[in-house]
Amino acid sequence: MVDKGSVTVRHRPLMILAAAMAVLGVIALGGLVFDDRSLVNAPIWLKPLKFTISVGLYAVTLAWLIGQLTRGRRIGWWLGTVFAVGLGLDMALLFWQIIVRGRTLHFNRATPDDQWINNMVANGAFTGWGATAAIAILLLFQRLPDRAMNSALRAGAALSVVGIGIAMLMFGPNEQQKAQFRSGERPSIVGAHAVGVPDGGPGLPVLGWSTEGGDMRIPHFVGIHAIQVLPLIAFGLLMLARRYPVLEAESVRRNLVRTASVGFAGVLALLTWQAQRGQSVVHPDFWTLAAGAGIIAVVAAGSALALRQRRPMHQLA
Repeated sequence: MVDKGSVTVRHRPLMILAAAMAVLGVIALGGLVFDDRSLVNAPIWLKPLKFTISVGLYAVTLAWLIGQLTRGRRIGWWLGTVFAVGLGLDMALLFWQIIVRGRTLHFNRATPDDQWINNMVANGAFTGWGATAAIAILLLFQRLPDRAMNSALRAGAALSVVGIGIAMLMFGPNEQQKAQFRSGERPSIVGAHAVGVPDGGPGLPVLGWSTEGGDMRIPHFVGIHAIQVLPLIAFGLLMLARRYPVLEAESVRRNLVRTASVGFAGVLALLTWQAQRGQSVVHPDFWTLAAGAGIIAVVAAGSALALRQRRPMHQLA
């Protein structure tokens, strides 16, 4: 089940989940072509397609992360299995609710069935969030040969947990729904992706993120994929070290990864702040642009300092 050689190559439950997402993704693509139904002003197959891609990539990444564990590997295997089961159930319910029943999934409390499915999906998501958080904690106690990758894995997992947690901000009632509660009404939808405007309005092509108001899906999406972005940065720096001698020092690459992690965290905070103010990502105001410029300046300064503090490869930082 968890022998030392096989886990580094694959985590079977997570890879089964990834394979299932690949199959469902192909089906969703076909649905986009041959099924002209729509839901909340978007093609009905678009949301399932986006989720199959995201969950599939996440499952593969998590399987790889578990393979990097040198301590607590058995615990990591079970956490990955919990994640696979929770997200697998969520995806089954997503397809059933959206494609078979033709009804919205998130925030839907119109009928007892809708509310039950919404609650079950939320439970699966929280289970996956908990498993990811526990794996992030396990990564704190690992010592990988490459310290830059070690930093990338820790920061990426931690920021991914934050990104998943940001989704919780979508499940509270918005101002319109609060007004309905105050008047004694029972709204059929409780929660929203958009802030300041109704869900289903004008949005970016394919992604659907609101172009008129804030959208909490943006920081949620950016955050969860830190688990892929930061390790890719560490790997890219390692490849570039073959051409650029300044990157041969492990301490330089590690400091660059740490700088990238700080920058990523800053962007995540900025996107969350922007969305919570009801501001569209395509219409930033002065303060958003100023904060973005500050993040760029911090990353540029940190990178410059990291490159100036070059040390021999054998020297500990």
